Parts: sequence; C-alpha cells; structure tokens
Amino acid sequence: MTMQSADYRDSGLDFGRDFVFGSATASYQIEGAVAEDGRGPSIWDTFSHTPGKVWNGDTGDVACDHYHRVEEDLDLMQRLGLESYRFSIAWPRIQPTGTGEANEAGLAFYDRLVDGLLARGIRPIATLYHWDLPQALEDAGGWTSRDTSFAFAEYARIVGERLGDRVSVWTTLNEPWCSAYLGYGSGAHAPGHTDGAEALAAVHHLNLAHGLAVRALREVVTNDPEFSITLNLHVVRPDGPTGAEAARRIEGLANRVFLDPMLRGTYPADVMEDTAAVTDWSFVHDGDLELIHQPVDLIGVNYYSTVTVRMWDGSGEKVVADGHKDMGGTAWPGADGVEFLQQPGPYTAMGWNIDPSGLEDLLVSLHEQFPDTPLMVTENGAAFDDEVVDGGDGPRVHDAERIDYLRRHFTAAHRAMARGVDLRGYQVWSLMDNFEWGYGYSKRFGIVRVDYETLERIPKDSALWYAELIRTRRIPG
Repeated sequence: MTMQSADYRDSGLDFGRDFVFGSATASYQIEGAVAEDGRGPSIWDTFSHTPGKVWNGDTGDVACDHYHRVEEDLDLMQRLGLESYRFSIAWPRIQPTGTGEANEAGLAFYDRLVDGLLARGIRPIATLYHWDLPQALEDAGGWTSRDTSFAFAEYARIVGERLGDRVSVWTTLNEPWCSAYLGYGSGAHAPGHTDGAEALAAVHHLNLAHGLAVRALREVVTNDPEFSITLNLHVVRPDGPTGAEAARRIEGLANRVFLDPMLRGTYPADVMEDTAAVTDWSFVHDGDLELIHQPVDLIGVNYYSTVTVRMWDGSGEKVVADGHKDMGGTAWPGADGVEFLQQPGPYTAMGWNIDPSGLEDLLVSLHEQFPDTPLMVTENGAAFDDEVVDGGDGPRVHDAERIDYLRRHFTAAHRAMARGVDLRGYQVWSLMDNFEWGYGYSKRFGIVRVDYETLERIPKDSALWYAELIRTRRIPG
C-alpha cells in the first residue's frame, strides 16, 4: 500500500492507461490576429483597450500569435506527448457580430487545428465559449439578454456542423461564474459592469445558453463525443460559529446556482431568497429549467485555490480576500455580509493559496453528489515569477515551484480516484504563457515560456516533468 504524505508530495503513483493527460488554452489569451480573416471585435478587445482595465495597458492583439504559429504549437504538443488539447473557439471568428452567416476563414482555422491534433494523435477538446463575446452582442445587452442565449445556440450549431465529426469532447462554457459575476458584478472582467442584478441575469442566461447549445450540438454532430460544461467550483472553508452560514451563501452563488439547474433542473430556493433584494428572478421563464437541464457526459472542473469565509460582524473593515481584483463592484450579490479571510500561504504569483487538499475534497464532493457523472480536471496550474537562465544549449526555465505544485495536485487527483471518483483526465493550465486577462502579461501560467518580444517558445522544466509523467503514467519522484 502506498504511504500518503501529509503534504501531498507522493511519488510513483500510477495512472491507468485510459487516463487522458493534456493541456489547455483559451482563444483570446493566445491567438492574436484580432482583426484578421474576418474576425470581429470581442468584449475583451474593447475592455483591454480601455485605459485602466488591464495591467500595463496590455491587450490580446498579438498574444502568443498562435493563429499564425499553429503548426509550430501542434508540433510542440506532440513533442511533449500530450494526449489531449483543450482549446477554445473564438465566437467572433465564426460570427463577427455574434449572429448571421458563418465566417469561412474562421471555421477553416479551427478545421486546421482539429485536423492537426488528430494527425498527431491528440484528442481535441473544444470549448465553445471562453469569455470572448462578440462586442455587437454586448451592445445589445450581452449576457443580461436572453437573446444572447439563443444566439449562442445558433453559433454552437454552426461549429458543430463543421467540426462535429472530429471533436472528442464538447464543452459549452468555461467558468460561467467568471463571465457573470466578474463581468457584470465586480467589474474585474469584460464588459466591466458593476451591477448585481445584471450579474444574476447573466448567470441564468449563461445556464440557458449551455442547455440550448447541448441540444443544438446533439442534433448535428455525427461522431460520438462527450458533452460537458466546465465550472470553477469554489472550495469554501467555514471559519468560526458563523462560518457555516457564510459558506452556505457563497456555495449557493458560486456552485449550486450552476450545478442545480444543469444537473437537477431547479434553482436553489435559498439562493433566490438570499438575492431577493437584488433581483426578482423574473428573467427565468416557464420552460427554461427544462431547457437548461440537458444530459451531460462529463463535468469539467477548474481548480486553483480555496476560500475561507465567515459572517462579518460589522466592526472594523470587512476583509474580502476572495482572490479577485477589486474594480469597485462585488462578485457576490446578496452576500454583502460575508467576509473572505486571508488564506494561509504559501501562495502563487496570483496571491492564491496552494492547497491540493481542496482539489481532492472538491472531486470527492462532486462524485458524492453526482455519482453517475464522470469528471475531468479541465484546468489546474500555477503562475510563478519564472527566471530564464542560460542552459548551455539555449535558454532554460527551472520552475521547481510549478513542478511541486503540479506534483501535489496530481497526487490529490490520484487520491480522489482511489476514493472512487470517476476522473477521466487532467488538462494542465496552461500550455504556454499568455494574456492573463486583467493582469495582462504580468502573470505566467505556462509550462512553456513565451518570449513576448520574439514569440519563441521555451519548454520549462515543468513541461519536461509533465512529458515524463505522460510517458510513464507515474508521478515522477
């Protein structure tokens, strides 16, 4: 029997032959070419070009130039031995204004990407939406409008008709929590609104978009893919006598408001009650919950850190260490009385605490709640302040902290599997350094370094460690 270390630094743990090792990226973060081949503007183009919204005035105009370097990047994935690649499709490349005829050049790019993956023996995992909403749809209300949900279903149909004979896993949305609460509540993400009622309307319309898209995809795909949603479910630790109440409120807003309609066909009554002063939920129409509650084959789990909460007693300054940029609004409508405590370290460069036990707890909890629904880690990784050194035969990055982070979190995943969790795979975030949303290019999550001046790709030590894990199916010692 393998001895379990208290710090999750186990080695030699074996992953079966069927476990799928891969890596993940997002379109706006890596593609660049924002005004080429018919692509229309997205909310992130607008947001990043608005002074004061993104660190250093950085934008995704060039990013990693993946659009022009796709063959080079595919070869890199093959050299690392990736078995899957989770990428996102830029809606503004497919429909420049979010509606209307498809843009052939945009579809052709993803054709080349998917064919290139398959030619190298890599499973394509396609995410339809990773936050780059066409600006024209935002101008008409964005995710506060139910029309956007139906536009998304039509976009899903277009992409499904084109790629639906080759994609292995379809993911409708990436982290709708961020799209809704950071985009419309806190102001930290595009479009940068700070309105709690808008945020909750966006929650519902994103849920509706998911259900409509799954239904549309099922009607047009011709292979036998898996259909999924990727959620950044929060691991909420209660603190003190009021911790349980605070955790209930935050878990409701963060987790159950997505899981319950998607997997149970209902909205949690306590969340609607908690937020009654913010909105009357009249945006939920008859029949919507049936549309949202579509069968899925997989839940994608994104995990980075934990939060610890208690109810604020009203004295002193309220602590809101929830890990997100303060842009004036709140990501927690209806939970103004909740305090987010500073987490114990160590921390990544994002200021997020490192706690692999949270991943194990989350996977086990999901399995207990939804035992018949398989899981996949669709994002996990860490930003650190990498240093480039001369390796003798070229530049190297000795990112021991990232290797340690990944080792401990793969151990957590393995422990969850040993406890009966049906975990199908793990997509490390991120394949390469990229545009980190409001933090611009100041935070590096990649296992491959990108020199933003030359755009040279440099596999870090973590990439070589991961390649060894994939090759041997065992966590390297």
